[in-house]
Amino acid sequence: MTKAMLIDTSLCMACRGCQAACKQWNQLPAEATTFEGTYENPPHFSGRTWMKIAFKEHDNGNGQFQWLFSRQGCMHCNDAGCMLVCPSGAIERTEMGSVKVDENKCIGCNYCVKACPFNVMGFDRDLGVASKCTFCFERVAGGYKPACVSACATNALKSGDREDMVEEAEERVLELRANGNPKANVYGLDEVGGTGMIYVLQDSPEKYGLPEDPEVPVTARFWNSIFRPLRVLVVLGLAFGLWSNHSRSKKLQKKND
Repeated sequence: MTKAMLIDTSLCMACRGCQAACKQWNQLPAEATTFEGTYENPPHFSGRTWMKIAFKEHDNGNGQFQWLFSRQGCMHCNDAGCMLVCPSGAIERTEMGSVKVDENKCIGCNYCVKACPFNVMGFDRDLGVASKCTFCFERVAGGYKPACVSACATNALKSGDREDMVEEAEERVLELRANGNPKANVYGLDEVGGTGMIYVLQDSPEKYGLPEDPEVPVTARFWNSIFRPLRVLVVLGLAFGLWSNHSRSKKLQKKND
């Protein structure tokens, strides 16, 4: 059964408890951050930050400002660009529909990072592998909720069968519209073939930093149709190139030392 997460932004208070729970469960170390004009911390995804709360401030006119918060990370797309471009087969779809990276197969080519239409794929430069939200596969497979869902204090995050999450999201949108929020909408139903993250938004997607009409890059489809059959040769070539580059870097470092 395909699983999904419901993210009700109308209930999110940006406490970042989910962010801390993700770090703790996945044993992701802290990293140095910078203040770049928003309260997002860290401001970027990386091999050590798989999900974060987005802070978006908007002027509603007449000097009134509104904060829009949302949990953002891997969308676990049905039409996943990262899977299309992975030359080593390191990115796979699980039996519950989520997208998972096998770090043992990853060759560090970074193609998946460029192919993600949501720009949420991280890369661990120390290990040289792609890294992202796993939908807490082991927890969910064992009958538990994802760590971020378990930590949510306001019930803004829920998880379960995708059909149930979609139904609940649509009901919540009707409720918000009836209570004076005509712009409320569901995001993730059809975008890139449907996603494992179903959002209840109070306003248009772009106001949350989400693309209005996300698309897998044309180059990703070109790669999949033309070069995927030659994957073994491509992987060997890339692996040799990465190894050569790494060896040269080590020699230069020793020379400089």
